[in-house]
Amino acid sequence: MLAGLSVLLLQGCTTTQLHSYPPVATSAVEYPAAAQDPVVKVMTLNLAHGRGDSFHQLLLDDAETLGNLHEISGLLRSERPDVVALQEADAPSFWSGDLDHIAYLADTGQYNQHVHGRHADGVGVAYGTALLSTLELEAAEAITFDPAYSLTPKGFVVSTINWPSAPGIEVDVVSVHLAFSSESARRKQATELITVLRQRNRPVIIMGDLNSDWQDGQSSVRYLSEALSMEVYLPGQPGLETFPVMNRRLDWILASGDFEFRSYRGLPDVVSDHRAVVAELVLKAAYKPDPASDPGRSAAASLLPKPNKI
Repeated sequence: MLAGLSVLLLQGCTTTQLHSYPPVATSAVEYPAAAQDPVVKVMTLNLAHGRGDSFHQLLLDDAETLGNLHEISGLLRSERPDVVALQEADAPSFWSGDLDHIAYLADTGQYNQHVHGRHADGVGVAYGTALLSTLELEAAEAITFDPAYSLTPKGFVVSTINWPSAPGIEVDVVSVHLAFSSESARRKQATELITVLRQRNRPVIIMGDLNSDWQDGQSSVRYLSEALSMEVYLPGQPGLETFPVMNRRLDWILASGDFEFRSYRGLPDVVSDHRAVVAELVLKAAYKPDPASDPGRSAAASLLPKPNKI
């Protein structure tokens, strides 16, 4: 067991109507069955505790926070990603409307699966990372990084999906938030993430606020991509910045080498101080499942390269 790793509260459910929220127009939205399409669309977004691009969530009243969440819900319904990774995602907290942001977005965004890892939970404030999905989420874990590495609690959630139209291929999806304080702290947190993912031994899609750009001297993006042999979309490409205040690309989607990006783009919508990133992923044409493999985990494990030494 790694020192500093702790599995916190997970919230996962299949939901229909959760609460009475302001009405959301969804009658024109039709969600195709995911299994009919081999493309999986994913999104990552730092929710900024529901404050939009305001300075701090404490400066907003409950109606403003709910309005910001309503805008994010509209973005989800417009883009219709199959899996969404969220960071700075609040459970009921006094500073952000005493509302479960993940339950609200799952309900109004029409996601019947969600998991929520609370990396901070106490004194009226609870937040962390989360996943929303139209695909079934299995084998979920919530990990909080060693608190010595960061001024504020950070961590990740990971869960497994079955790849549409590819029976037996299990893929881990991750929502992660690395420390903003220093690159050395991010490197230690990234090492914890790498260790857990190697133990789970599945192909993986990592999404989240890595607080690191490709050009950084000890870039955690480069470190993760090299250690896990990940595909990175145009890492040095200008125009993909996700944190406008600093004009930096801090939010990323990385994928195991057996996937390729069909598309990748940042969204212009101002629903947070970060911008959302959306990508479409497919299995590479060269991938051939081994018919002799056992279904499920063993077939998925065959996709992974042999671990590199850290």
